[in-house]
Amino acid sequence: MSFGLPREAIAESLVRSGVVTRVVDGDTLWVRDSSAVSGGKTLKVRIADIDAPEVCQAGGPEAREALRRHVLGQPVTLTSPSSRSHDDYGRLLARVDKQGEDVGRWMVRRGHAWSYSYRRNAGPHAAEQARAQAAGAGLFAHAEAENPRSFRQRYGSCYP
Repeated sequence: MSFGLPREAIAESLVRSGVVTRVVDGDTLWVRDSSAVSGGKTLKVRIADIDAPEVCQAGGPEAREALRRHVLGQPVTLTSPSSRSHDDYGRLLARVDKQGEDVGRWMVRRGHAWSYSYRRNAGPHAAEQARAQAAGAGLFAHAEAENPRSFRQRYGSCYP
């Protein structure tokens, strides 16, 4: 889920600003787009580069609450490679920044999400994840902490 974009492509990224109106889980939120072009459209956003526990999984409710406390009602900036950057559930894949801080990195650093890994790539927040695991932060304090991808493969999504 990492953008993996060269520097030149980042300049061509789609950047939007808005206010977080709802937090669904530790990596999904709704943002009311403040651009005049959208007319205040609300976007369902999947935070890029992280994977938070499912809400029905150990650590899931805590991840959702941490994200909710951090961003609900707050202005954020969304950066995605293009307007067509959506996942299989129709969510816009975007880096979410609050006052210049990468919210995904913030979640991983506090032990509420994993750095999104793909094949042999540990993901952009691997160092933060390693520190959170070593410190036993957040979900890493529990022996039953399970990567959400593995959890979904075994049990499916929490949402029907």
